Amino acid sequence: MGRGMLMIDLRDATYFIAIAEAGNLALAAEKLGRTQPALTKCIHRLEDDLRTALFRHEGRRLVLTEAGDVFYARMRSLLGHASEIRREIADLGTGVAGLIRIGSAATAAEYMLPTLAAELIRRAPAVSIDLTVGMNDVLVRALIEKNLDLVFGPLTSFTRDPERFEAFPLVSDDAVAVASRDHPIFDGPCTLESLLPYKWVLSGGGVATRQWLENTFSTLGLPPPKVQMQTSSISLLPRLIAETKLLSFISRRNLAPGGVGSHLREIPLDATTMRREFGLIRLREAYFTPAARLLVLIANEKRPELAGSPLPSPADIG
Repeated sequence: MGRGMLMIDLRDATYFIAIAEAGNLALAAEKLGRTQPALTKCIHRLEDDLRTALFRHEGRRLVLTEAGDVFYARMRSLLGHASEIRREIADLGTGVAGLIRIGSAATAAEYMLPTLAAELIRRAPAVSIDLTVGMNDVLVRALIEKNLDLVFGPLTSFTRDPERFEAFPLVSDDAVAVASRDHPIFDGPCTLESLLPYKWVLSGGGVATRQWLENTFSTLGLPPPKVQMQTSSISLLPRLIAETKLLSFISRRNLAPGGVGSHLREIPLDATTMRREFGLIRLREAYFTPAARLLVLIANEKRPELAGSPLPSPADIG
């Protein structure tokens, strides 16, 4: 075979990805259950075929060259497509079975996903569920990288792009500013300006809720909220919010009687009420597994149940 045709062995591609991510042959060998000489030969094969260096040494670390960076991105994509092909062919013989990988925002995981998961398991007992709970920006990135089949979370302008994503709106939800019930913010009239002296616990800067809140202050010519603590899971920290006297920004659902934030109180301001919609999101170019299709069907059937009773008003909460 002539040198003009490049043939990439999927096993070599897998080894290359592991070496690149570990940055060390010994760590990659341990992860893969292979010997270091075997991985060294893999690198040499690839570099010989590509006629370029993929790694350079920086002390004990192996660091990708510019060509290695490009090759890494392409191999990640190639292995993703190969995995999808295997799943699709396997599904042709097994029907609604196999693994469904779901990413969920904490609010959706707490209040909405249990109903859907229970019905999915009832209808398709052969299905296994791999659930990742996290911030929406991280989950959407995993969706794009094809490490998730569906994301259950807030629909943003980014994920509503019909060319890149398919979104299935399910239920509305409000994010609101909150504080402990005895916070001094409630001693006088609540205005956006009255929030300025206090510090906040908020999500990371890449999360849509935080961006919306900061933009609200900026649009009115006010300085952004003073962030004293940043976290990857606001909904898991109601007690911390209350004990530290920090302000925060969470789903109003968490404030309902029996909710994880039932001892918090909403700061009743229209300006800090973010009206949003939750739903399921998938990557259009990704393989739509039978299990994922069934979950979307169940979600649409269960929309009234997901919406539940009317959300509590600020008066009910305070």
